[in-house]
Amino acid sequence: MSDLLRAPAETKYADELAWLESVDTGTKPFTWRLSPKMIRTFVLGSRPGDGLDRTVEQKWFGDASIVERAIVTLASDRGLLLIGDPGTGKSWLAELLAAAVCRDSTLVVQGTAGTTEDHIKYSWNVSMVIAQGQSRASMIPSPIMTAMETGAVGRFEELTRATSDVQDALISILSEKYISVPELDEDGIVFAKPGFCVIATANSRDRGVNDLSSALKRRFNFVRIPVVTNRRSEAEIVRFRTEELLRRHEIELDVPPTLLDVLLQSFSDLREAAAAAGSDDERLESALSSAEQIGVLEDAILHSNFFGRKALGADALASSLVGSLARRDEDTSILNKYLHGVVAPRGEKSEEWTQFLHGGQSALKALA
Repeated sequence: MSDLLRAPAETKYADELAWLESVDTGTKPFTWRLSPKMIRTFVLGSRPGDGLDRTVEQKWFGDASIVERAIVTLASDRGLLLIGDPGTGKSWLAELLAAAVCRDSTLVVQGTAGTTEDHIKYSWNVSMVIAQGQSRASMIPSPIMTAMETGAVGRFEELTRATSDVQDALISILSEKYISVPELDEDGIVFAKPGFCVIATANSRDRGVNDLSSALKRRFNFVRIPVVTNRRSEAEIVRFRTEELLRRHEIELDVPPTLLDVLLQSFSDLREAAAAAGSDDERLESALSSAEQIGVLEDAILHSNFFGRKALGADALASSLVGSLARRDEDTSILNKYLHGVVAPRGEKSEEWTQFLHGGQSALKALA
C-alpha cells in the first residue's frame, strides 16, 4: 500500500475488513462480504455494546440513519443516490460502502459533459475487432457492466454532470438489470448477477446542469447528506483527517488543539455570515464544507513543514484560509470585512487570533 498515492478503501482497510468478515455472524444479502450491521460498524466505528474484541475506528462522520438507509437501499432493487453540497463526504461514503459490500470500490464512472453511453455500457478494442471481428473477447466492458457481471457495486460520480442521453441509458440498466449487445449474435445480453447495485452521487449545487428525469428519479432512493455543522462532529472529522495526513506524509509537526478551535470557529463565523447575506455577491463562493476546512488545514500543515516550522501557527492557518476561499474579487472583500469586523476584536484578548488576523491581512495584501 505504501507505493500507492491513494489506496482504495478495500486496500487501506484490508486487515480490518478481513477480521470483521471472520467474526460476522449476521445474515448477508446476496453475495455480500459483510452483513448490514457489520457494514454499519465498519463505516461508523464500533460501540461498547457491539461485543467486539477489537476497536473499529470511525471513518465517515454523520448521522447513523443516513448510513443505515444507504445500506438498506443497496439490499433492494433500487439505486442509491447520495446528494448534497460539495465536500459533504458523498464519494467517501460510497467508496466505504462498496468496499464493505464487495471489496471493490474501483468500478467507477465519472460523470462529465464528455461522458458517453459507452462509458456505462461497453466499447470495443479496435485492433482486436479488425483482426478477429466483434466478440466478447474484443469487447471492453464498462465499470458498470463489470459490476453487473460480477454481482458487485457500480459507482457513478456526479450523475447530474452527465448528459440526458447517458442518464437515459442508465434507466434500462436499473430497471431491466441487463445490457443488450446487438453487435453479438451469441451472448448478446449481459445479465446482472445477484448483488449488483449502483451508488450514484450528485452535487446539490449542480441543479439545472442536467436535471434528472422523473423516470430516473423513480429508480433511485435519495439519501441527502447535509453539511456537518455540529461542532463536536466537525472537530472529530478534522482531527481524524489531520492525524491521517501526518501519518501519510510522515510529518512530525505540532498542531495545537487550540488552532483547530480557531479553524472551526472561523468557518462557523463565515457560514453564519453567508446565511445572513442578501445576495450571492455578499457570500463566499465556497460551500464552506468540512472537506474545504480540511483542505485549508492540510495546506497550512504542508506549508509549515516544508518551510521549516516546528509547529503550526495561526498566521499560516489564516494565510491558507484566504488562499483557499478567495476565488473572486467579492470573496476578497468578504474576507477583509470578516478579518476587520470579527477577528480584530478577538485579537484584543487572544494572541492566536491576533496572529490569525496578521496572517490573513498579509495574504489579502499579496492578492491585491
